[in-house]
Amino acid sequence: MHDDTILAIDAGQTGIRVRLERPDLPPVDHVFAGIRTHEPLLRQLAEVVRVALGEHGATDVVTAGVSGLTRRESDAASLRSILSLGGTAPRVVLAHDSVTSYLGALGDRTGAVVAAGTGVVTLGVGRTRVARVDGWGNIMGDAGSGYWIGREALDAVMRAHDGRGEPTALTAHVIARWPDIESAYIDLQGSEDRVAIVASFAEAVAALASTDTVAADICHRAAHELCLAATAALRRVAEPGDGHPTVCAIGGVFRSPQIRQRFVELLHEAYPGVSVQPSRGSGIDGAIALAHLGPDHALLGYVSTAG
Repeated sequence: MHDDTILAIDAGQTGIRVRLERPDLPPVDHVFAGIRTHEPLLRQLAEVVRVALGEHGATDVVTAGVSGLTRRESDAASLRSILSLGGTAPRVVLAHDSVTSYLGALGDRTGAVVAAGTGVVTLGVGRTRVARVDGWGNIMGDAGSGYWIGREALDAVMRAHDGRGEPTALTAHVIARWPDIESAYIDLQGSEDRVAIVASFAEAVAALASTDTVAADICHRAAHELCLAATAALRRVAEPGDGHPTVCAIGGVFRSPQIRQRFVELLHEAYPGVSVQPSRGSGIDGAIALAHLGPDHALLGYVSTAG
């Protein structure tokens, strides 16, 4: 299997990264525009495969880790059928990007990976059990994510404006975007990219956390939410006889020193003996690893395979 040519896809809404890995040749990477959520997913993936293979020839395996992949869309056989067009088709392996993020970050090690960007999802993997925690979107979940942090910042600014909350330097960042601060909510609610706009304020929160008590409090609460997700995942997959688990924290939210430091502190308090390790690789590395999952791997039940 390790002699196969693999076309791996790491697909998100902001971009799709593709890597062609061939035996005895350097890998070739391409970047495509992100997933269009209002269009059928599998046909978008098939088009990416066709364009990439049009430049480089055939492949033995197509693997994909996809952001927001639903159970209905997790259908490797349908994607393989689209790719075949009546002829031969490669083996296809399809999974949610939480799976490929985990494999890229921790490989075959057991533990938990917290991936926190605009949204957040945590995956715990034990010897025989798998637990997904959060990743339920900005309306029902994503606690501690970039969106959650930005939403908390906007709430704090409006509380300060009303006299209900503590003054904060975050106000200047909101006024820079909406000079008429009392009309900000109208503009935001009518914007098609409101999720990205809200999440963009997380950067200001991180920048001000060392000098502004409101920003620092938001960062500490975000770290608490992310620690809750990690410990919940670890406890759900733990089995008698397990050693000390490993946790990896990835994504733009953890570029904040305050959030990362507090997350690690809280994690050690909640789960003594836990080891916090840097990521071994990226989502595209995890997509490559999908092609090599063993028949007894705990994650196999979260992967759709055809061919």
